[in-house]
Amino acid sequence: MDIHLEKRNEILAETVIKGLKSRNMTGYYAKDKEEALELALGLIEKGSSIAMGGCMSAKEIGLVSALEEGDYHFIDRTKLEPREALLAAYDADIFLSSANAMTDDGILVNIDGNANRVSCIAQGPKKVLFIVSMNKICSDLDSAMKRARNIAAPANAQRFDIKTPCKLTGKCTDCKSQDTICCQFLITRYSRHTERIHVILVNEDLGF
Repeated sequence: MDIHLEKRNEILAETVIKGLKSRNMTGYYAKDKEEALELALGLIEKGSSIAMGGCMSAKEIGLVSALEEGDYHFIDRTKLEPREALLAAYDADIFLSSANAMTDDGILVNIDGNANRVSCIAQGPKKVLFIVSMNKICSDLDSAMKRARNIAAPANAQRFDIKTPCKLTGKCTDCKSQDTICCQFLITRYSRHTERIHVILVNEDLGF
């Protein structure tokens, strides 16, 4: 990464972390994937039960592999029935997620199709750990919503065997397709529960 962009991201991360603190959430900055992995593992106690939604960023920093191979109870939702996986996630010690977008003053934006991810972010697991790359930071809530709808959602749609306008056009049309993956929108602007939400900001392009 260009040294000037790296310095810019480091300075911006300080602003985001202050914003998170004002919202009763905790932020951290990692200069690369390796540091992000180290930070994440430092926040997860050995023996913890861990669930996750479709968090590509956690996979990309090597966190999922480390949890599967380590002394943890990683809940693999692909091996469970949907409702069984959801109930297990609600009862987990840790829930891993990313954000589709985030404002520079600490508001997290997520879009979901089945609500398994956003419902766990909102309530349930004892701790929620976000892995968020710096390219997802936006100047305000309006631009964060636009990013979530027009960048993250169309890119995410490419992973699935679905028929949505955004998969074909690459942009949101506010569709009501049977296959739409934009059913629920969650804006996390404050946490009433101290020490529940932790956000690792990573100076890499991760996820969508």
